[in-house]
Amino acid sequence: MAIARAERLVNLVLCLLSTRQYLTAERIRAIVPGYHEAPTDEAFFRMFERDKSELRDLGVPLETGRQSNVEGAEDGYRIARRDYELGDIDLEPDEAAAVALAARLWDSPQLTGAVHGALIKLRAAGVDVDQDAPAAVEPKVRANEPAFPPLLQAVQAGQVVSFDYRKPPPGGQKERTVEPWGVVAWRGKWYLVGWDRERDDTRCFRLSRVVGTVRPVGKPGAFKVPEGTDLLSLIARTEVDPHHTAPAKIWVAKDRAQGVRRHAKIVEERDGGDVVEIDLKFPDSAAKWLAGFGPDVVVLEPEVLAKSVRDRLQGALEGAR
Repeated sequence: MAIARAERLVNLVLCLLSTRQYLTAERIRAIVPGYHEAPTDEAFFRMFERDKSELRDLGVPLETGRQSNVEGAEDGYRIARRDYELGDIDLEPDEAAAVALAARLWDSPQLTGAVHGALIKLRAAGVDVDQDAPAAVEPKVRANEPAFPPLLQAVQAGQVVSFDYRKPPPGGQKERTVEPWGVVAWRGKWYLVGWDRERDDTRCFRLSRVVGTVRPVGKPGAFKVPEGTDLLSLIARTEVDPHHTAPAKIWVAKDRAQGVRRHAKIVEERDGGDVVEIDLKFPDSAAKWLAGFGPDVVVLEPEVLAKSVRDRLQGALEGAR
């Protein structure tokens, strides 16, 4: 599977930041994941030149030089940590929030695996890695939704996607075709923002409500994100009140699932347990919480929540097999 350009740039920065040597282009090609996909030397050098230019445009201090203790050494590249690292800075609350939001992305399994793999290959190749230095990327939170990787890839490629989307109760499930503008986190949840072709309007989609497989439509580069688009503002305007609650009716096994019982009211006894009513403050994330109780909890209403819990339990069963 092809490594996305953004992921390759992260690998390149980690590689050049983690060594005191000047690495030649050929050595970088052998070490950094993504460059081995270039079919010819010419294709690699074009790719590498574009990546160098983009890093410099981003303000990354890319140095060019030669190893002084090696006769006939070729030009190589590195990033001096003293020039790359930030000194003490003070951030306003909104600036700190933006930095924290950006850091969250790198804890998705697809990106952290590539980061660790790049460092392992670097050491295996005999590159002098500064192991005592703090990590350049420090993961904080995860993006576990199955829709996250394909939607992020579609955003980077500018490719239209279609997927089945589960609307909040009492809505049902419908197929959506979207021009994806960006995947961002807001109040602890991941969202896709884009242009809904059926509704001919901007829409925000919570990734936890995407059902099944995300399907690419057409060719990459089919659209452009409108200039000045503020993804977070679009989400804030369209998302419901975070304190909105949704009622649910749940069967709970006798003397079990005390975490549910503490927040619920018993309405009747049934089948060796109790039927309880509970107001869920975060109905879309409740499925994961309720599925954690296993067979001690069965959601009776609403059906959307019940199906989401069943899907999670089925996924856990298939994973165990």
